[in-house]
Amino acid sequence: MGSAPHVFISLGANVGDREANLLAARRGLEARGFRVTAMSSLYLTEPVDAPPQEWFLNAVAGGETALSPEALLQACLETEREMGRVRDVPRGPRTIDLDLLLYASEVRDAPGLVLPHPRMHERRFVLVPLAEIAPAARHPILGLTAAEMLRRCPDRSQVMLPERSRPR
Repeated sequence: MGSAPHVFISLGANVGDREANLLAARRGLEARGFRVTAMSSLYLTEPVDAPPQEWFLNAVAGGETALSPEALLQACLETEREMGRVRDVPRGPRTIDLDLLLYASEVRDAPGLVLPHPRMHERRFVLVPLAEIAPAARHPILGLTAAEMLRRCPDRSQVMLPERSRPR
């Protein structure tokens, strides 16, 4: 049995074959040094704070890495680029969106990298899958677990399990 995941990355897609995109992103992260030890179900989620667009498939991957937070962020950005992520419309449709949520108990506030993710505690599409795989994962600033943040989350957007939701 491996150690508990201490790094969590949110995965989301609403363009193309969403499930295939999430699985390809997982493989891309693993190829760049992020060892996935836990993967949530895939959730169908409505877009939040975004222009009208297709619903997303979202998941959270937990794992371990020898990469620094900065290097892991670069691995996320490289994976997005490799998969054709275009950032022409703010919060617009995307083939893949990878967000570094938690990196152990690290707290950072630097240009391009804020840890923990500054809005994770306000987003059900992040908290539902995070609480599924790591309900005791603790936010290093708020001091709340993923399960506690989910219970307190003001977001009421829809997050549901589609018929086939377990990643292969």
